[in-house]
Amino acid sequence: MPESKSIKVMIVEDHPLFSKGLVSLIAGSARSGYNVVGEAANRSDAMKIARQEKPALAIVDISLGEENGLDLIPQLKSLDPDMVILVLSAHDERYYSERVLRLGARGYIMKTEQPPKVLEAIKTVMAGKMYLSDSEQERIFEARTGESRRGVKDWAGSMRKLSDREFQVFSCMGKGMGTVEIADKFKLSAKTIDTHKEHIKLKLQCDSSHDLKRLAIEWGNHPDLPRQ
Repeated sequence: MPESKSIKVMIVEDHPLFSKGLVSLIAGSARSGYNVVGEAANRSDAMKIARQEKPALAIVDISLGEENGLDLIPQLKSLDPDMVILVLSAHDERYYSERVLRLGARGYIMKTEQPPKVLEAIKTVMAGKMYLSDSEQERIFEARTGESRRGVKDWAGSMRKLSDREFQVFSCMGKGMGTVEIADKFKLSAKTIDTHKEHIKLKLQCDSSHDLKRLAIEWGNHPDLPRQ
């Protein structure tokens, strides 16, 4: 009887040690049925592997050196709408889960989870279901029903108001980057970045550019927030 065809998996992760560990985890899972066909550390390599190998599953990190994995998700979905994407990241899912789902990913799991949870997430998304942690599903429910946790600044609610590019610009501001520096990073004009800042200012209800900068720095320095 011929052996069943394995499911092709691509890993997009810029830390080689973590990437190798993930390969080992997937390969070591008894009767997993998965075969890692490529590892990429950046968007260019990821797209090259995707074109050549046509993986059914892509496990993608958000931070890829100087690049952003958020930009890769729609690129992969444009190449192959049927490709399943699972985001595996160190960044707090409160600020990214809904965003990556909108972009086309099917799930989000943090790197702090135990290996069995990672395998569970893979199995879940490949079964056609969405995967988020129990706590994140609860948080989304609370947000959509108007409930919020007492005494906690609703950063997640604020960040949901921003478009993906606005969120990236705001995150860069939180790291102290100026308009020209941000424009160079995203290969946009300074005028475009200033326009994004004005939109962010309106959405976050900041009265002035100074207030927006202060809020961005507060975001960037918060101990529970992602570092990009």
